[in-house]
Amino acid sequence: MSHVPASVDSPFQAERTPRDEAPQFVLPLVVRIERSAPPARTDALETAARAVLRLLGDERAHGDGEWAESVRNWEDARIRKVVRRARGTEWRRAEALPGITVTGKSAEVRVFPPVPLDGWPRELAKLQVSGTELDDPEPPAAAGTAEPVLWLNPELEMSAGKAMAQAGHGAQLAYWALPEAERTAWRDAGFPLSVRPAGPADWSRLTGSGLPLVRDAGFTEIAPGSCTVVADHPALR
Repeated sequence: MSHVPASVDSPFQAERTPRDEAPQFVLPLVVRIERSAPPARTDALETAARAVLRLLGDERAHGDGEWAESVRNWEDARIRKVVRRARGTEWRRAEALPGITVTGKSAEVRVFPPVPLDGWPRELAKLQVSGTELDDPEPPAAAGTAEPVLWLNPELEMSAGKAMAQAGHGAQLAYWALPEAERTAWRDAGFPLSVRPAGPADWSRLTGSGLPLVRDAGFTEIAPGSCTVVADHPALR
């Protein structure tokens, strides 16, 4: 089973740590964005987070599984995730590579085993990172208290692709923090979760609550050290 990083050596922080000396790997995620039917933003964020969890819980990622070595290498360094977009033939080529496709209400996201930072498969390397500006046709319903919620920093502006990666980080920290029984129960239930922006008045309370907190390393879009997501799982409250 994946190890739980010590808080003093978090893979999500701006300060340089021994993780930076290790070979760097990245977890590729590809979101399907067809011109005629783009997914809703919130559904894309939630689907990306579940995709990360599906990979973490997959037997191929553990022990002697075919993805286990690349997952261990990735976890020993910075936990980088990069979201790219695909449509049509691009999406079909991406689906042909080893990975897991997760489907939401309107979104499809495929997650792939980690790859070296400079060693992306050709079919994925040519996909665009930009162009993931998505909207919600209607405001999402309020999140319930009975299931996990990944709370987004209401003060930060992030592209949908960046926010998808941050939601994945938050989901991963929650997964690591859970006891084995609760982790298994979450997986067996299909990893239900919601992603919502926190209320401005709630954000400071959430960041001081002791719940898993993502501090972005600042590689793209936002300042290093920015708090992006608080992972609120009922078993961690």
